[in-house]
Amino acid sequence: MPRRTPRTILDRQRTPRRFTKFLKGASICVLVAGLLSPLSQATAAQPAQATAAAAANDYCGGRCSDILPAGQNGNATLAEILLNQAFGSQPAHADDQLAPYGNLASGYSGLTDAKINDFFRDASFGVPADQVESTMKPAGRTDVTIVRDKKTGVPHITGTTRYGTEFGAGYAAAQDRLWLMDVFRHVGRGKLTPFAGGAPSNQGLEQEFWRHAPYTEADLQAQIDSAVATNGARGQQALADVKAYLAGINAYIDASDSGRYFPGEYVLTGHKDSITNAGTIEHFKETDLVALASVIGALFGSGGGGEVNNAISLLGAQSKYGVEEGTKVWESFRERNDPEAVLTVHNGESFPYATKPADPQGEALPAAGSVAEEPLVYDRTGSAATTTATGTSAAATSSALSSAKRGMSNALVVSGEHTASGNPIAVFGPQTGYFAPQLLMLQEIQGPGLSARGASFAGLSMYVELGRGQDYAWSATTSGQDIIDTYAVELCQDDTHYLYRGTCTAMEKIEQTNAWKPTTADGTAAGSYRMQVWRTKYGPVTHRATVDGKRVAYTTLRSSYMHEADSIIGFQMLNDPDYVKSPQTFQSAVQHINYTFNWFYADSQHTAYYNSGDNPVRGNGVDAEFPVWARPAYEWKNWTPTTNTADYTPASAHPNSIDQDYYISWNNKQAKDYTTAPWGNGSVHRGNLLEDRVKKLVTAGGVTRASLTRAMADAALADLRAEDVLPKLLKVVNSSPVTDPAAAAAVTKLSDWVTAGAKRKETSAGSKAYANAEAIRILDAWWPLLVKAEFEPGLGSDLYTAMTANLPVDEAPSAGHGPTGSHAGSSFQYGWWSYVHKDIRAVLGETVEGGLAKPYCGGGRLAACRTILINTLKEGAAKTAAQVYPGDDLCSAGDQWCADSVNQRTLGGIKHNKISWQNRPTYQQVVEFASHR
Repeated sequence: MPRRTPRTILDRQRTPRRFTKFLKGASICVLVAGLLSPLSQATAAQPAQATAAAAANDYCGGRCSDILPAGQNGNATLAEILLNQAFGSQPAHADDQLAPYGNLASGYSGLTDAKINDFFRDASFGVPADQVESTMKPAGRTDVTIVRDKKTGVPHITGTTRYGTEFGAGYAAAQDRLWLMDVFRHVGRGKLTPFAGGAPSNQGLEQEFWRHAPYTEADLQAQIDSAVATNGARGQQALADVKAYLAGINAYIDASDSGRYFPGEYVLTGHKDSITNAGTIEHFKETDLVALASVIGALFGSGGGGEVNNAISLLGAQSKYGVEEGTKVWESFRERNDPEAVLTVHNGESFPYATKPADPQGEALPAAGSVAEEPLVYDRTGSAATTTATGTSAAATSSALSSAKRGMSNALVVSGEHTASGNPIAVFGPQTGYFAPQLLMLQEIQGPGLSARGASFAGLSMYVELGRGQDYAWSATTSGQDIIDTYAVELCQDDTHYLYRGTCTAMEKIEQTNAWKPTTADGTAAGSYRMQVWRTKYGPVTHRATVDGKRVAYTTLRSSYMHEADSIIGFQMLNDPDYVKSPQTFQSAVQHINYTFNWFYADSQHTAYYNSGDNPVRGNGVDAEFPVWARPAYEWKNWTPTTNTADYTPASAHPNSIDQDYYISWNNKQAKDYTTAPWGNGSVHRGNLLEDRVKKLVTAGGVTRASLTRAMADAALADLRAEDVLPKLLKVVNSSPVTDPAAAAAVTKLSDWVTAGAKRKETSAGSKAYANAEAIRILDAWWPLLVKAEFEPGLGSDLYTAMTANLPVDEAPSAGHGPTGSHAGSSFQYGWWSYVHKDIRAVLGETVEGGLAKPYCGGGRLAACRTILINTLKEGAAKTAAQVYPGDDLCSAGDQWCADSVNQRTLGGIKHNKISWQNRPTYQQVVEFASHR
């Protein structure tokens, strides 16, 4: 069955049918001229004014650069959308960072420091006088100025008052991302389909996130009140900043509405009338930002979950092998503390967390076959009842309940001891997928207590969240340590009552009904459904089961639940030049961020690392891997249900470091004995792609911005399987002469690819064809076949299937994986490469630390294993390109380059060109500070 690319909101949008013939006529010029005129007047309202060529508070000395494709401008009027749909034209600054970003894939090999800004953009503070494109004072205020530069259109916001500065930040955010901000506040509230249309992917998106955070309006407000009340003066300042920021957003909404230059998507989705201007764009309010934060936290900062799946696979292993042996087999696949895993803190420091207890207590494992997922969607009508819609719901549920969260993001940081200049160098950024408009947006913000430039999530840009300050820079990667636990609540009376500390207590039902109808943007037929979640004091119900003969509901509780707003304090500190002055104060700032991230820092003298998140202190003997009984002995220490607060591990217990020789992170294991919730932290991880390259640079010494960027870019094109696992597979295959002609030809192609560097790289810039294309096709086809043939006979079909639910077999660039679907860039995060690597090395008789409990390939016999590999290799090599790359909405069947390509997935009306595959951060900085305050 052909693979389909998931569509989100306006991804399906073509030129509206009612406009098709109209666009072909000369009268389009009249239409466009009329629609553009208000925008032109608004743009020209403030003449450009010169600013200082260099900022006195910038200590980077011109050595700070960044990039964020496709472009800064994420708003488009109706006219601009129609022109884009009809002719492919782009609004100003909508895609001017896409080509430089994409070109690094073919241009990195000759990169020098002098050429970095051919592929990145200058991230110095301020705008040179000859580079000022526009200057405005939003809403006529005299206490803030927004200057935009000619090259990228990034807003540089300077305020003389704190209120004015934040007002300007809100106004600029709405100028650049109003439609996107509106989309995601509706996603966070589980109300996307009534707002943007009933496309199945929209249904899945709102279901996934509402299951994660089914908040009422009162819940959202309570989180604001709590964050303010518990953080003293900084809490009060945060609230004041939010109010000013919202005032700026709403001022732009009013101005764009009256001036008729608001985003055209409001017309195409039926919220505004293009002729009469009837309709309303709702003002933003404080609780909208909490809803937005819950989406971002769920996507990138909530490690854990998956305990029910873990229990099912453990029981499967015990059923096959017996309890003792089955547990050993399960643990060997789990790789909680694999001695061969690549580490971010690599100097031997131990940070025990979520380790396996010697004598587990309170486990509530389900009876075999008794587990049923809790339904979320009821009363489907119309298009909500189609097979496609129900299938999308199932995928959303699986994603929401899995521990395999999309980690993304990477970091390469080298201390000054090993650089040519003696100053630390960092190449780092968040890998947040690719969208049009982008989820992140750039800004510089300068005002009382604020001095930073960088990226923030749209709608949360009252502070820079990832970027640089006056003399320091910081970034983050998703860490994934376990802050989510599953509890088994014993049912009493009926299915909606449970025992809470001995008392039969009613569950709380949270529900809402969503309905939609066709619009110009989304022609999905009318439909509706009701979403329903049962909440307990231990969190929302996710499953039903039987445990020890008792009926239970499994619930999920995360430490950031009901605390989506708390992290605002940490970001406020990061933007405060009077707070962050050293690696120690940086670590102190990010300790206030309750989401699970790895944070990295560099200034002119020091580097630093800290792992953030509210890590709960669990009850004695509780194993975080599995469900436990909802009883006081197994609750988090000093847990208060009404506020969902508890004791958390101290800062010193979190992996942290200052001035290590180098740091790498690509969502790999943080440190020795620190267990992360996702599976797959073994001998082969995509973090090894960075580790191997950076370690080599550091050993040689004299690291430069260019050489560290080259290392990142080289890893971004590497096929992890081919670089780290394929040589071992070929060693087994070549242990005897390969006499079969088809197998021999495939071996030759694969060997040549490994020798050439195992990259998925174009033959030349813009060729849209890979070098070693046949070898790449063969491995893409062979990998899932060889994994199944290697492991399923030994594990048995049921256990193999259960294990693949914990960890997918593969994540090649062309696979439709993760919440962003295919064409998402990020690849090789989750897969069975470590299992294959360890098993094959054991077959070869090589030393394996932390090996699998049993041999699998050919039962551990080299000849039998070789036969399996050759047979599956022949099967894979015989598959045509059209079979391996079946095509989707963007690509024809058999187009290998296109199947891998990165596409800016449309969240609005503007579309961009695809770029060649790269596995790298979406927003990325290259920094080397020359001096310090």
